[in-house]
Amino acid sequence: MKVVILCGGLGTRLREETEFRPKPMVPVGDRPILWHIMKIYAHFGFTEFILCLGYKGEIIKNYFRNYQWNTSDVTLRLGRHPAVKYLTSHDEENWSVTLAETGDSTATAGRIKRIERYIGEDETFLLTYGDGVADINIPAVIEQHKNSGKTLTLAAVHPPGRFGELGFEGENIVNLFQEKPRTEGGWINGGFFVASRRLFDYLENSEKVMLEQEPLRRLAGEGQLQAYRHDGFWMPMDTFQEYQNMNRIWAEGNAPWKIW
Repeated sequence: MKVVILCGGLGTRLREETEFRPKPMVPVGDRPILWHIMKIYAHFGFTEFILCLGYKGEIIKNYFRNYQWNTSDVTLRLGRHPAVKYLTSHDEENWSVTLAETGDSTATAGRIKRIERYIGEDETFLLTYGDGVADINIPAVIEQHKNSGKTLTLAAVHPPGRFGELGFEGENIVNLFQEKPRTEGGWINGGFFVASRRLFDYLENSEKVMLEQEPLRRLAGEGQLQAYRHDGFWMPMDTFQEYQNMNRIWAEGNAPWKIW
């Protein structure tokens, strides 16, 4: 099962860092937050990644192209017959990373639509944002999704009220999706989606449409959107304060998302 990660946004609320690099490459400790997200999925055995690139996507490409070089001890042979020998290994050697250019200014729905061909024959795929971490049980989300038969399952979390608020019908069926309400409280969209490939039928190859707007509202209206209620840790890196808090937690050795 492939993991699609949205990596192309401008990250304007974190301009202190994103002026120089895409938000998924903003560091937590000595590694980008994107690496932390990928490690969460890899912990559960999901190591086939599709990264939807956009703003400063070449920085993400260079990071993975040079990953072996930057994470290994090496011996170089110089001269007319140069050679490189890597002396150490790393835990990411079984990762497969597809780097897909989805447009500098494309909104989230268009980015997902543009990687449809890379999903292959898989009936289900995983999807998340490139700026949030959690101690979420990915297999449990998948199991609930498959048992429901719905098109899309998202992780519902308890955070600040600036994100899209969810309304529920019954236990888990989402009947309302309201983007970024002004009030605090309730459940909000925390990403960590599990999607049927039917999701692509709700998307169009457009630069303007956000997944979090018409597609999710339509899915909610048709009873095809459900939530996995995650009561554990979840943290986005949307502002400079959140960047500082995430790095402080990591430096203290208390990062709940470090499940690997």
